[in-house]
Amino acid sequence: MAGWGLLGRLGGRLWAAAPGRPLWAAGAAAASGDRRQLGFVVRHVNSTTWWHEHLSEENVQFLKKITAEEYKAQTASKLCPLKDEPWPLNDWKPDSIRVGVVAVKLGMMPIWTKSGKKHAVTLLKVQDCHVLRYISKEESGGKTSKLLVGGKNASPFFKSESAMKIFKEAGVPRKQKVATFNVTDDAIIKPGTPLYAAHFRPGQFVDVTAKTIGKGFQGVMKRWGFKGQPASHGQTKTHRRPGAISTNKAAKVYRGKKMPGKMGNIYRTSFGLKVRDSKLPTYKDCNKNPPFPTFFADGDEKLPEDLYDKEIFQFTDPSVTYA
Repeated sequence: MAGWGLLGRLGGRLWAAAPGRPLWAAGAAAASGDRRQLGFVVRHVNSTTWWHEHLSEENVQFLKKITAEEYKAQTASKLCPLKDEPWPLNDWKPDSIRVGVVAVKLGMMPIWTKSGKKHAVTLLKVQDCHVLRYISKEESGGKTSKLLVGGKNASPFFKSESAMKIFKEAGVPRKQKVATFNVTDDAIIKPGTPLYAAHFRPGQFVDVTAKTIGKGFQGVMKRWGFKGQPASHGQTKTHRRPGAISTNKAAKVYRGKKMPGKMGNIYRTSFGLKVRDSKLPTYKDCNKNPPFPTFFADGDEKLPEDLYDKEIFQFTDPSVTYA
């Protein structure tokens, strides 16, 4: 039948089922001469040629190694100054807007300042971060230019050719997360350029955007921090309820009223986070002369393995000194 060939090309698998018996492959059923009811299961994937069960662990590691070497050579060819001229580098100005990076959250840990004050900090790792595409103001239709940045390499076998086009043009592997950043014209970066954690310096203030942890459907006490109703004095089954949600005169609930609902699993932005502190005592001074438009690993600037803010206590230093 011609229809079975089409289903096979679409990723379908033919099975033969008998009443009260488990599923058997249709080929085995046909060979034994059994007449059973036929059914099929379609596997919905973007790539019809990639099945994990056909690969051994050695083959998976070999493919990852070959893919990494291929993309490394492709990126080096993309950034070769003999093949394509490097984009001009401009000087930093007070009104310049640099590109951001895509990082992976590792967790949290405490640190202490030299005065003994404790701070809870978030650990972020800039992993496989590259510039993917430059979008001019005319192309985007906005007031500023844009840069597409991708972070953390992902397997290329589960994406269609159309989705892989942007990564092939930049000469980088497929990324798990892609973000868009508004930049000024003097801060544009050539696609394919890697971005490092040294793009920021200790003491700078940044805005961090991430998806919050989903909590599901929650009440007003957990979602908005309401006090709730009294625990006694005649209260019955109303201890965690919001109370009145409007007035008799209004006869409606105003838009934006804090009510129970889905909590978390949305993108939130925290503004003015210091690479140590969240206060803004010297905001303008800390953000002067950053690596512009970004930090280049092959440049003349040599950085130590660890960078600390001047107010942070390092555990390699003595904790008590005597004058």
